[in-house]
Amino acid sequence: MAYEFHGANLRGADFRGKNLAGADFSYANIRGADFSNAILVGANFSYAKAGLPTSKTIYLIVLSLILSLFAGLISAYAGAIVGDLLSNDIYGHSFFGFVALITLVIFLIVIFWQGLGATLAIVAEAVAACLIAAIAFFPENQAGHNLSVGSILTAVTLAGTMAGVGHMAVAVAVERILALPGARALILFIALMGAVLGTLFGVKAEESTPLENVFVAFLVTVFVALVAIASGIYVGWQAVTGNRKYKIIYSLAIAIVAKGGTSFRGANLTDADFTQATLKSVDFRNATLTRTCWFQAQNIDRARGEGTYLEDARVRQLAITKDGQIQTFAYLSLRDLNLKDANLQSASFISTDLSEATLQNANLKGAKLVQTQLYQATLIEACLTGACIENWGISTDTRLDGVKCEYVYMRLPTEDDPDPWRKPDKRNETFKEGDFADFITPIIKTLDLYQTQDVDMRQIAKRFKTLDLFHYDGIDPTAAAIAVTQLAVNHPEAELEVVALEGRGQEKIRLQAIVASDANRSELYTEYFEKYTEIKSLSYSDLQALLLGIKEKDERIQSLEKLLENAIQQPKFYVETYQNQGEFAMSQSKGNINISGTQGNVSGVAAAGEDLSMTGVAMGEISGNVTNTIKQLPDSTEPDKPGIKKLLTELQSAIEADTNLSDEDKAEALEQVKAIAEAGQKPEDGAMQKMAKNAMKFLKGTIADLPSTVELVQTCGKLLPLITKFFGLP
Repeated sequence: MAYEFHGANLRGADFRGKNLAGADFSYANIRGADFSNAILVGANFSYAKAGLPTSKTIYLIVLSLILSLFAGLISAYAGAIVGDLLSNDIYGHSFFGFVALITLVIFLIVIFWQGLGATLAIVAEAVAACLIAAIAFFPENQAGHNLSVGSILTAVTLAGTMAGVGHMAVAVAVERILALPGARALILFIALMGAVLGTLFGVKAEESTPLENVFVAFLVTVFVALVAIASGIYVGWQAVTGNRKYKIIYSLAIAIVAKGGTSFRGANLTDADFTQATLKSVDFRNATLTRTCWFQAQNIDRARGEGTYLEDARVRQLAITKDGQIQTFAYLSLRDLNLKDANLQSASFISTDLSEATLQNANLKGAKLVQTQLYQATLIEACLTGACIENWGISTDTRLDGVKCEYVYMRLPTEDDPDPWRKPDKRNETFKEGDFADFITPIIKTLDLYQTQDVDMRQIAKRFKTLDLFHYDGIDPTAAAIAVTQLAVNHPEAELEVVALEGRGQEKIRLQAIVASDANRSELYTEYFEKYTEIKSLSYSDLQALLLGIKEKDERIQSLEKLLENAIQQPKFYVETYQNQGEFAMSQSKGNINISGTQGNVSGVAAAGEDLSMTGVAMGEISGNVTNTIKQLPDSTEPDKPGIKKLLTELQSAIEADTNLSDEDKAEALEQVKAIAEAGQKPEDGAMQKMAKNAMKFLKGTIADLPSTVELVQTCGKLLPLITKFFGLP
C-alpha cells in the first residue's frame, strides 16, 4: 500500500525506520522531519520543502551572532597583546611583538595560499618553536623569565587570532547557507562591536604609560582585529562557494546547519524522486541513493552527503542539471547516478564507473565510453550514434533495449591509427533498426564467458578488429561463400578470417570476419557486396562455369557454403566468438558445428543452433570412433608422467559420465576430443596445433555454464592445461 502525503504539513514528523516505499510526499512540507533508516524506495519527494523548521533557524541566527561577537572580541584582545608587547619597554617584549606581527602575516598568507588546514599546522609549529627557544635558552635569569613570558604571550596572540578568523569564517558560512536577508550586515556589526569590547578590555592604559605607547597599542589592536574579521569573512565566503582549501569550514558549517533539519541518514532512497525539491539543511549521510532523481533540486549543495556521491560537487551538478554536454567526467565514480534523459553529447567518460546508473533515453551521441564501466546500467532507448565504445565494460545485465544508434567507433583515433574502427564498416552506411543490438549481443555474451574464465579482456581487445557483413532478407550461401573467399584471396594483406556467424534464419544474417588492424574495412565491405551481388545474379549455368573455374571447387567454399545452408534453415541461431591471436573461442552455444579444421585464409568458422539436433547419430558410435582414434596414439615414453593417450582417455570418460550435459553437447564434446586425438598424431605440425587449440576452446565453451563443483569442470581444469603443454601451446 502506497502512502499519500501530497501537499501535507509534516514538519517535525518522525518516520524513522518505517517502510514508506512508493509513498507520495510531493509538494509536502517536510522541514525537520526524520526519515533516518526508512525504506523510501520509489518515493516521490518532487517539489517538497525540506530543511530547518523556523525555531531551528532562529537558533542558528543567534549562534552565528555569538560566533561573530567572539570573533571580534578574541581578535581584538589578541591584537591588544601584540600592541602591549610592542609598546612595553621590558627587555625582549618588543622583539616578541615584532615576531607576533610577522607570524600573523605568514599565517594570513598561508590561509590565502594553502588553506586553513595547512595554516593550523604551520602556526602550531611556529608557536612551539617560540616556546621551546625561550625556555631552552633563557631558563633562569630575569631576561630569560621575560623572554619566556614574551613567547607565551606570542603563542596566545597567534592562537587568539586564529580562533577569531575561524569563528568569523564559520559565522559567515552558516549565514550564507541560511541565506537570510539582513543577517550578513547584522553579523558584521556584532563582530565590530566585539572588536570594540576586546580593544577596551585588552589595551592597558595606566597613568605611567606614555601616551604614544597607548596610541601604538590601540592602533595595533584595531589593525589586528579588522584584519582577522576581514580574513574570516573571506574564508567563510570562499568555503561556501566551493573552494576546497576551506573545506573544513564548509563541512563544519553544513554540519551545524543540517542539525535539526530534515534527516534521510541511512535511508534507502533507491529510485526516489526529488525533482525541484528544496533540500537545504538536509542530512543524506550514508543513504542509499541508487538511481535517485535530483533533477533541478534546489540547494542540494547545502545538504550533508558524506558517504554518498553527493560529496563530489561535479557529480552533484551533473545529477541536478543532467547536462554534461562536451564535459569531461574521466575517472570519476558516477555509480548509481540517475541520468535519465540527460544530454551527454560528446562527453568524455574515459575509465568512468557508471555501473548501476540509469542512462535511459540519454543523449550519448559522440560520447567517449572508453573503458567505461556499465555493468547493470540501463541504456534503454539511449542514443549511442558516433560514440566510441573501446573496451567499455558491459555484461549480460547491461540493458540495451531499443538503443538508437546509426554507427559506433570501436577505438579512439590516434596519430598512428586515424581510423577509429567504425561500425558499420562501410563509411556511408548506417545500422538499420535492431542492427546495433544484433551487433553487440554476441560480444556481450562472449565477454561474459571470458570473465568466467579469468581472461584479461583488455589484452584480447587490443587485437580485436572485425569486418561485419550484414545480410537482410535472406542470404545466398553459394554466392556468400564464393564472395568472401575471393575477397580473402584478392587481399592477402588484410589477413581476412571468418570467425562468426550470427542471425535469425532468413530474417537477418551477419557474417563476421577478423582483419588486420590496418585493413580498410570500408573498401573490403563494398567489394564483398559487389562480388556477392554479381555472383548472386548469375544464371545457373554461369554459376557452374564459375565454380568449375575454381580449381576443384575450393574446400573453403564448400565448408562455408554448407555452414550457411544449415544456418538459414534454423528459426534462431547464434554464434559468439572472440579473436585471440588469430584463433577464436566459442561461447556457451548449443549444438555447435565445428569446421575449424578448414585450411587457408578462410578458417575457424563456427555456428550454433538451438534447434540443431543429433538425429540419427548414435552416441555409442561416436564414442567408439573417439576410442579408436585415441588408441592410435603412442603410449607415454615416461612411465611416471601421463601421455596424451592417457589424458584424452580420462577426458573421454569424464564427458561420457557427466549427467549435466545433453546428448547433443556430449556428442559435440566427444568430437572435440577426437579432433585433439587426430592432432596428437602430429603435435609439431602448425595446422594440427591450431586444430587442437580450437577444439580445447570449444570444450571450454561447452562447460562454461556448468557449476565449478561439477566433476567434469574440475577434470577439464586439470587435463586441458596438460594437453596444452603437450602441444607446446602458450
